[in-house]
Amino acid sequence: QVQLVESGGGLVQPGGSLRLSCAASGRTFSSYAMGWFRQAPGKEREFVAVINWSGGSTQYADSVKGRFTISRDNAKNTVYLRMNSLKFEDTAVYYCNVDVNWGKGTLVTVSS
Repeated sequence: QVQLVESGGGLVQPGGSLRLSCAASGRTFSSYAMGWFRQAPGKEREFVAVINWSGGSTQYADSVKGRFTISRDNAKNTVYLRMNSLKFEDTAVYYCNVDVNWGKGTLVTVSS
């Protein structure tokens, strides 16, 4: 059974940083792209970032470009999202996605 488990969310002040992790189990995803999405209260789920199977190619939403960095460790079947210079509008539940699989999300709250 495929399972994606996100961690690392929490409460942070504007300008702060967090690193999210998503650990995959049940199969190996080293040949798949892995991505992060988020859903803010009252809004649709939106794309944040994606990384290809090797880690050599990444894409970001314009809203996070230059502040967030996606990376992966295929030996650990894990994808990360480093978030710097966090803003109020980054508050959301962050979800990991691989192929057709989704995690349950981790909440990031940016508040002073």
